[in-house]
Amino acid sequence: MSDTPPDRLAVNPKSPFYDAAILERGVGIRFKGEERNNVEEYCISEGWVRLPFGKTLDRRGNAITVKVSGEVIAYFFDTVEKK
Repeated sequence: MSDTPPDRLAVNPKSPFYDAAILERGVGIRFKGEERNNVEEYCISEGWVRLPFGKTLDRRGNAITVKVSGEVIAYFFDTVEKK
């Protein structure tokens, strides 16, 4: 497995961009210079993340998300240098 996270990743198992092995390893997201821990999906090349919109759910029980554009940096937790 490489030391760079994929360009696009989702936490929803129904998504074609879901990868359990990568999520198990632990992926951190820095969006617009701020650490985010509630990202549902991201795309580095297109520069967007999907964030939940409050605690609202759709009729199937999935979180309602909003797509926000900006600089996205993804990294693996195990490759971050300890200070």
